[in-house]
Amino acid sequence: MGSGLAASVLLVLALCGRGGAAGTEEVAVGELDGEVTLRCRNASPQADMVEWFHGEPGAIPMLFSSDGKLPSDARFSLVGNSSLHILGLRLQDQGTYVCREMVAETNHTHRIQLLVASGPDQVEVNISPTMELPNGTLYAKRHDILNFTCTSDSWPESATEWDFNPFGSVQEQFTEVNSSHSFFVLHNVLPSYQGNYSCLATNLLSQRQRSVTRELLIYYPPPSSPRCWAQTSMDNSEKVQLSCSWLGGYPSPTVQWINPEDLVLDANATHVADATAVSLQGSHQLLGKDFVCCGSHVVNGEENQTCTLQLEGPLVISNPMKSCFVGRSVAMTCELTAGNPPARITWLRNFSKLETEIQSGGRFLISQKGRVSTLVIQNCSTSTDQGYYLCKAENPLGLKEVYVHLKVTEPVNIAGIVGTIVVLLLLGILIFSGILLYAGPHVCLKGNMLRNQDASDILELVDSEEEDLDLEATGEPTLHQMEGMGNGYPTRSTESSFPETFISLEETQMSQRTA
Repeated sequence: MGSGLAASVLLVLALCGRGGAAGTEEVAVGELDGEVTLRCRNASPQADMVEWFHGEPGAIPMLFSSDGKLPSDARFSLVGNSSLHILGLRLQDQGTYVCREMVAETNHTHRIQLLVASGPDQVEVNISPTMELPNGTLYAKRHDILNFTCTSDSWPESATEWDFNPFGSVQEQFTEVNSSHSFFVLHNVLPSYQGNYSCLATNLLSQRQRSVTRELLIYYPPPSSPRCWAQTSMDNSEKVQLSCSWLGGYPSPTVQWINPEDLVLDANATHVADATAVSLQGSHQLLGKDFVCCGSHVVNGEENQTCTLQLEGPLVISNPMKSCFVGRSVAMTCELTAGNPPARITWLRNFSKLETEIQSGGRFLISQKGRVSTLVIQNCSTSTDQGYYLCKAENPLGLKEVYVHLKVTEPVNIAGIVGTIVVLLLLGILIFSGILLYAGPHVCLKGNMLRNQDASDILELVDSEEEDLDLEATGEPTLHQMEGMGNGYPTRSTESSFPETFISLEETQMSQRTA
């Protein structure tokens, strides 16, 4: 900041210098409406007279003299018979002052340049576009472009610098501009930019300083729409509690339920920052009604965000038949397909119309995932577990039940049955193979192959001793069966008498056996 001070001093000297300023040996600074003493450095106690001029001697009248000549302005006075004291400084008081002494008719002069500093006064900080709260705090919207300006009334022009103090952090220098009009821009402001912005104005002549601080908040609405839901009141199972929240905004938005058809709402409604909850007495009158939660935020102005819900009674589905083997486990499920607020699902055992709620523990395990409730029965027993089970879903608007029948049976030994069947099949195969190998007929085929020259057929004569004996005993030929191939097909013929060639052949054979 030293270079800025030097530049300002030189500027003032150039503006305020007079014709005789070239011989100035000293610079004095005074503040507006203040006082200053200009010392005549060369004054000697033996001086006969000391004279002061506001300008070069001879060019303007004398201002004050030690010989008793009073000045025209009462603000001027002589101190120590040599120094000039000025009260209530004005801007027109600045300029070159000359001190002239006379010793033994010899003149000695001393020049002083007086500079009058003013301000800084009326320091103003402007941040736009912003809105102002009743306490003077400014707020802007997230992602806006903000212009920062700091102005002051000062002579000569003051140097300004900005300090930024984030909430909960130490102060840090933001920027510095050596001008009475400090201006800069912030793009895409984020919530981390909120805090205290201070503009410090410094008069480079008098080193007088003045600071102004403005608090800036960055507002933004929640990123999504309000969320609303219904649930059974924890204090009273017959009441419906409507809850609505709109999270993620700064400052917290305002949410409220719009009452349809003037329903009676619980007077003990709760409002916590950006959430609200009310209670309704459960009844069928609430079915099909639209309940709307309306959220408003200061950034959105008149534009509101809403969410809507409807209340409905419960509906459940389940598999009506389940089976279990003795000693095994079985799982029965019950799914909630409708219901707002979500219904409470319970399992009951039905013995002769006496319903008993099943508690999770021991052989019974009850779990729920989402809208599906599961009942697991371990170590099934025919006497204690078989029968009807009841899945009940209930909310303040209604009740629904569904029955599940559990059948417990003895387990079937599948492995034993399969083994028996395999053994019987193997035994049958062995018996059938033995019959074929050891009990089948033994057929001996004998014959001669003769070729029928006329018919080109092959005849096979089957001869047996038994037939020969019959022939000899009766003297009549036996029937002979002849098989042949006729036109490619087997043929069978029965003859009552043999051709002569065959008879002679038979006789020859008979005679040979007899001999």
